[in-house]
Amino acid sequence: MRSKRWIFFVLVLALAAVAVALLSGWRGRASAPAYRSAEVQRGDLRVAVSATGTLNPVTTVQVGSQISGTIAALHADFNSKVREGAILAELDPTFLRAQVAQNEADLERALVALRQAERDLARLTPLRAEGLASQADLDAAETALDAARASVKGAEAALARAETNLRYATIRSPIDGIVISRSVDVGQTVAASLAAPELFSIANDLKRMQLEAWVDEADIGRVAVGQPATFTVDAFPELTFRGAVGQIRLAPRSEQNVVSYTVVVRVDNPEEKLMPGMTANVSFVVGEARGALKVPTAALRFRPPGAAPERGVRQAGPGGAPARGARQPGPGAAPERGAGPGGPGAAVAGPGEAAGPSAAAVGREEPASGPGGPASRQPQPGGVYLLGPGGSLRRVTVTPGLSDGMMTAVVSDSLAEGDRVVIGSIGGGNGGQGTVNPFAPGGMRGGRR
Repeated sequence: MRSKRWIFFVLVLALAAVAVALLSGWRGRASAPAYRSAEVQRGDLRVAVSATGTLNPVTTVQVGSQISGTIAALHADFNSKVREGAILAELDPTFLRAQVAQNEADLERALVALRQAERDLARLTPLRAEGLASQADLDAAETALDAARASVKGAEAALARAETNLRYATIRSPIDGIVISRSVDVGQTVAASLAAPELFSIANDLKRMQLEAWVDEADIGRVAVGQPATFTVDAFPELTFRGAVGQIRLAPRSEQNVVSYTVVVRVDNPEEKLMPGMTANVSFVVGEARGALKVPTAALRFRPPGAAPERGVRQAGPGGAPARGARQPGPGAAPERGAGPGGPGAAVAGPGEAAGPSAAAVGREEPASGPGGPASRQPQPGGVYLLGPGGSLRRVTVTPGLSDGMMTAVVSDSLAEGDRVVIGSIGGGNGGQGTVNPFAPGGMRGGRR
């Protein structure tokens, strides 16, 4: 009986030990973090600055009227192609012709007075020589002659002005082009007072246009004259138009405390599909890398739970101090490939390889600082974590280059196309890295359902 009780007691202890072991293993697996990963890709990467703008002709002339009057006739309409000097409209010349006639009469009257003054002076001059006329009479005759001459000049000027106004009654085109707007109709009164009223708007050549885009002050430093630009318009969503930056205007525009600058893009429009006033969504290509190794930008920001600041990876900070955010692998991460005695991240040349400087950033060149100058803007080495069997992590040093916000071009001898890099963690023990971004590459892969 005692032996049976002893055997039963041993079996109970064994079952309890097995249950404790199973429960501990389940808890360990439940607390172990699960990682989200994405595949390393190779391809082209382009960085662009986006903006919106309006299409306008390169040269637009507003044709107005310098005189007031009533529109008597129109010789041009919308979309009319005109030549320089062609008649666009005519004002009613009735009052203008009457003014010319009146000024002609005033001029004739002034000429009559001038001839009379000349005769008076010619008659008094010999009489004064014989002493039959006083000096005062001679001086008065000379003064009358000078006044008559001045009156003639005034009448001539008034007549020239009236004739000019009469010519202005005929509105002519100042350039070759096409009429894109007309603001008057026959019978409408035009009042020219402090400013000339606009009658027509003429575009010089619609086969050459310009896109005036407004670029935010945060991005204007990356835009330069000569850069290529692509844009689309709502009228032709399937077409992509191309141009080049021709001018960056220095005048700022501030709307709701947002400062932007006007960037003029020169555009060829041989088929005249683009029309003045169209709204365009434009992208300025500020950097491009072809055939680059690309990783999600989130992979460069990922750090495993409990990771400490990195050593040996110096970011350009004030006074040469490492920038905040640099970390090194934690206890749970395996050492990276190629790690040597130079500290974490130090590359070791293999057999037959010469140790050289770190690889430059893909598709971007930054000027190095001179003696006593600011800290270098060269990209500093960073790290990504490769996902291994059983959820193990292995850190790999990379040099980041161009980034479009979603993907970043990198240079690394230890990273290859097709490798899987960690972009975040989910589940327990994630150390704050468990937020799922559905817009990041692979963001929905492996997430909770």
